[in-house]
Amino acid sequence: MFFKTDLRENRTAGAIFMNCILATISLFFNGLGVYLTIQANIGVSPWDVLNIGASKTLGILYGTASITIAYTILVIDILMREPIGLAMFIDAFVVGKAVDFFNRMNLVPLCSSLKTGIPVLFIGLVVIAYTQFGYMSAALGCGPRDTLMVGLAKRAGKIPIGAVSIALQSLVTFVGWLLGGPVGIGTLICAFCAGPIMQFAFQSMHFNATQIHHQHLGSSIRILFRKKPA
Repeated sequence: MFFKTDLRENRTAGAIFMNCILATISLFFNGLGVYLTIQANIGVSPWDVLNIGASKTLGILYGTASITIAYTILVIDILMREPIGLAMFIDAFVVGKAVDFFNRMNLVPLCSSLKTGIPVLFIGLVVIAYTQFGYMSAALGCGPRDTLMVGLAKRAGKIPIGAVSIALQSLVTFVGWLLGGPVGIGTLICAFCAGPIMQFAFQSMHFNATQIHHQHLGSSIRILFRKKPA
């Protein structure tokens, strides 16, 4: 594996601290990937349709809308008694504000055609995939949205998790569209290509996400505030 076992399993306060830094840096550049998919200007991922729609409707920054929605979902995850990790709080804050930062930097102009938009969108999805690898390697919890999907799937009985994911993303896209979020061919590309691109990124890094044991928030807190022997 890419990381040493002691870091991956967060057995010490130092390991947790280092992995929080890893998660923060990864999520910051994950925001760069999200920014690129938005600048492609051909439609965005389902959750970003909602984020941008809420931003337009409420007259607030993308990051503020993203953070508000992410923390709302996090509260729902907690109420559903799903496992919560320290990095989930970092995720809910950093990605949205990173997108705002790159917007202010104006690194990439808004694309005006499919010819430029599609390559920029795919570059954004690749950046998201590789930074997701870094974030998940920290083993401090999955994102609030993924946790919500898993929680809903647990309560959906015999309905496959894939069907739950499609239903959730369809609902999110519809609500975001009603709020003025951008839906287009890019939305379909994100929905159908993000998974395979992420799988390729993980395989290229010899990373198996199913082998990562994410540490719960309670365990992290106990280790961080554990008294050292005199």
